[in-house]
Amino acid sequence: MERIENKLKNKMKESNNAYPDFEQMWSSIQQDELKVAGGEPVVLRPRKRKRFALVAGLSVALMATPVYAALNYDWSSMLSHREGIQSALEQGLGQTIEQSVTKEGVTLTIHTAFIDENRTVLLYSLKPETSQDVTDIDFEVFGLKDSKGNFIEGHNGHEWNEKLGVFQGYFETDWVAEGQTTDVEFIMENIRLIDNKKQSISYNPNDSTTQVFPIQKDGLDSVTLQSFEQDEGKVLLKSTVTLTDPELQNRLMDFEAINDADKSVKKAETPVSYQGSGAIMSQIFKSDTLREEGTKFQLSYDHILETKESTWNINMNLSKKQLENGSFKQVLDIPMDNVPGGTKIHEMKVTPTQVRLKFTQEDYYTLPFQEYQLDVGGTLLDGYFMDMKPNEPELRFEMNGLDAAALAKKPVTLVAKHRIDSFYGDENDNPIHLTDISEKHQTTKSSIAGYPISWTYYLKDNNLYVETLSSDPTFGGVERTYYLDGKEQNLGKPEYGLDAAGSNKSMHVYKNFDKKELDIYIYSYAINKPNGELRIPLKSGK
Repeated sequence: MERIENKLKNKMKESNNAYPDFEQMWSSIQQDELKVAGGEPVVLRPRKRKRFALVAGLSVALMATPVYAALNYDWSSMLSHREGIQSALEQGLGQTIEQSVTKEGVTLTIHTAFIDENRTVLLYSLKPETSQDVTDIDFEVFGLKDSKGNFIEGHNGHEWNEKLGVFQGYFETDWVAEGQTTDVEFIMENIRLIDNKKQSISYNPNDSTTQVFPIQKDGLDSVTLQSFEQDEGKVLLKSTVTLTDPELQNRLMDFEAINDADKSVKKAETPVSYQGSGAIMSQIFKSDTLREEGTKFQLSYDHILETKESTWNINMNLSKKQLENGSFKQVLDIPMDNVPGGTKIHEMKVTPTQVRLKFTQEDYYTLPFQEYQLDVGGTLLDGYFMDMKPNEPELRFEMNGLDAAALAKKPVTLVAKHRIDSFYGDENDNPIHLTDISEKHQTTKSSIAGYPISWTYYLKDNNLYVETLSSDPTFGGVERTYYLDGKEQNLGKPEYGLDAAGSNKSMHVYKNFDKKELDIYIYSYAINKPNGELRIPLKSGK
C-alpha cells in the first residue's frame, strides 16, 4: 500500500491505506516517500569490450570509495527528499557495498550503505533483462534480516531509468545496529514486473446521473462515475473502481480526462485518492474544460506482466564508522506553549544525515501546525513526520548541506507555522434542521463560534449529501457531521477532505437515506490561522 501512496504523491507533487482520517488531515505532514531515477553501467556491445578493459582498473579504484556511486549514478532525483543522504554521498561518506546477485534474469546490486544513530539507508539498483515494457516493479517481501534472523521492514522508493535500463532505488529503515558493526542480510522475494495500461471509458460529462462502465479484465470489474456541481464553474468527479482480484487494491489507478491534443486535463484542485475494497478517486475539474468537445476519458492502472518467483539476498557487514563524527543526542524536555496534551519536545538527535526531534505527550493530540522548520544559525531545514506513534510524534529534518559537528556549535530553533486547530461540538449545540430533503439542491445557514456556515443538501442515488462552506477564510471547515439515531451518533462519511491550502468546503455522505427531515450536528470543525507561528529555542550556540 505504501508504494501506491508514494506514486500518488509523486503524481500530485505534494508519505497507505484504508480510508483516510480526515479529522487529522489538517495536521498531517507529508510523508515524502517518492519513487526516483538512476541506473547502472550499460551492457557493452562486443566491439567496445577492449575500451572497457582499459578503464576497468580505474573503475576498480573508484569502487574503493562511496563517491564511486555519485560519479557513476545520478542519485539526486531519487534523494530529492532525502537530502541528508545525498549530502553525505557528495562528501564521500557512507560505506561502499557493490555486491550483486542475479536470478531469473534480474540483477540486484547494493551500491552504498549509510548507517548512523537515526536510520539505515541502502542505495540499490535492479536490472531486469526482459523485452517487455516494464514501467514499475513491486515485491512480495522487501527488507533486512539482522544477525538473529529478525526481519526488519522499512520504506523504499524507486523509478525506472529508461536510458540505462534499470530501476534505481533506496531502502530506509529506523532500525539501527546496537554496536559499531553488524551483519545483515538484504532480501527481495518474488519481484513483480509491472506496466501501465489504459482503458477507454465512454463517460458523458453532460449527464449528471451515475454512470457505470463494465471492464471485466485484468482483475477489474467496473468503474462507477458520479459528478457533483461545485461553485465557481467546477465539478467534482468521483470514480469508484470495483475489483474481481482483491490483490489489485494495492495498485495505483487514476481516472484521466484527455483533451483533443491528447494531453491530460489539469485538475482544478489537488485530488484525493484512497484504497478500500477498490480504488476511489475524488477529483475536481473546471466544468468547461471537462466538457470541451473532443475530450476523452480513460482509466490508467498498473498491470502485473510477470512475477519472478525467487529470492534475491545479499549478506553485508554494516559499519557506523563513516557517519559517527559529529553525532550527538540531547535531552530537552521543553514544553510547547499553547499546544494541548501536555506536549513537550523531549529529545534532539543529530547525525551527519538527519536531525530528529522526539515529542512526548500526556494525552494524544495531533500537533496543530502544518509546516515545521529547524533554524540552525540562519540555515533553515524543512521538517516532516514519519511513522508517528501515539503520544510520541517525531519530526525529521534532512541535513541538507549542514555539517553535524558545526551544528553542535550553532543556535537551533524550532519554527512551527500555519496553525489549524480542531474543536469538537456536542449534541447540546443547536442542530441544523434540514427540511424537504429531495434530489433538489437546497441551502440553509447557521453559525458556530461566530463563523457563518452555508449548508447545501440533496439526495443522489438514495444517499444524502451534505456540503458545508464558510465565507470567512479563518474558518477551517466542518470536519465531520452526524445525526442522532436514538442516543447513537451516526457519523457522515467525508467524500473529500478539507484543503489546508485555502478551501474550507467539505462534503459528507449518509448512505441509504430515506428521511424527509433531519437534525444534523457538527461533530468537529477547524479554525485556520495561516499566520500562526511558534518559535522555540532548542539550544544556544557555543
